[in-house]
Amino acid sequence: MSKVVRFRPRQRTQPASSGPFLKLVALGMLGSFIVGASASYFINGYNVAPAQASAPKERGVSVFRGNQQKSEHTSLSRTTPTATYTYCAGKVRVDCVVDGDTFWNNGVKIRVADIDAPEIGTPRCASEKALGDRATRRLLELVNAGPFEMQSWSGRDEDRYGRKLRVLVRNGRSLGDVLVSEGLARTWTGKRQPWC
Repeated sequence: MSKVVRFRPRQRTQPASSGPFLKLVALGMLGSFIVGASASYFINGYNVAPAQASAPKERGVSVFRGNQQKSEHTSLSRTTPTATYTYCAGKVRVDCVVDGDTFWNNGVKIRVADIDAPEIGTPRCASEKALGDRATRRLLELVNAGPFEMQSWSGRDEDRYGRKLRVLVRNGRSLGDVLVSEGLARTWTGKRQPWC
């Protein structure tokens, strides 16, 4: 049993050239970057005409809080959206209405600061859901009815959820006041009140 087994060394083959694969990966990465940059460019509104892209102007407006009849003359930031709004659906939200007091404008989530509308996402009762649906439809009608101004809320720029706080004004009247006068929302008093 002195048989010796000799193994032949394996022939080494040249590895396949990785050049075409690396070029394909680099081309794919470049394409992804271009698509992402283009989407960001258009979603952020850089495709508006130069006349529409001017910086927001400052002006004084009368601000009414709650049921007070006292007005404060404050300088508020003002912007005028020119989008057509739809109902929000899916994960990408650019110009759409979420509910009676929340919408997206140019990819930014906005909370209508001077009102509280019924919830539709987590209503506490069927009547809140029904009223919330009506408020949502009406807000969609109002924001699509023509140009309006988005004015900063005095004292705070964002709420605790990161939504920009804005008062929507058309022809000197708050769109939130329109919803309140139609019974679809309440004037914001600083805290939520139950709808059920």
